[in-house]
Amino acid sequence: MSLNRTEKAAVIDEVKAQVVNAQTLVMAEYRGTTVADMTKLRKSAREQGVYLHVLKNTLARRAVAGSPFEVAAGAMSGPLIYSMSTDAVAAAKVISDFAKTNDKIVVKAGAFDGKLLDKAGVVALASIPSKEVLLAQLAGLLMSPVSRIARVLAAVAESKGGPAAEPAAEATAA
Repeated sequence: MSLNRTEKAAVIDEVKAQVVNAQTLVMAEYRGTTVADMTKLRKSAREQGVYLHVLKNTLARRAVAGSPFEVAAGAMSGPLIYSMSTDAVAAAKVISDFAKTNDKIVVKAGAFDGKLLDKAGVVALASIPSKEVLLAQLAGLLMSPVSRIARVLAAVAESKGGPAAEPAAEATAA
């Protein structure tokens, strides 16, 4: 059933609202995907905060016009599912991870930072760790020199018979 003009305008406005906040756009073909698989994909997207919808390509082109995602307008053909996220890797990760287990979902293209991404670019973007993992790795790197210095100082103090060596000496005297 086709949409009337006001319904189309409402869809375009909804997508534009998502485009304004999004950092990444990923498009994938979903031809032959079952309803159950699409439901799993949508659930996974919701859990990760990803906007995921099947849109008419003409409406999607109008919604991204004038945005950094306009570079992807040429790739908007065929039955596509569009995913957008404020997290730079979440949209790519949701689609790529699902495509690994479901051969009916085929990554077609994407856009990030005003640049068009091909399938390999989307997969490479999806392989980047999430923001939380990167922050944890950074914290580990920052703590590493401090903990090494503490271990070296403790070893020096122990070898000179400092406070670390005294409890061991008292245990042998008793």
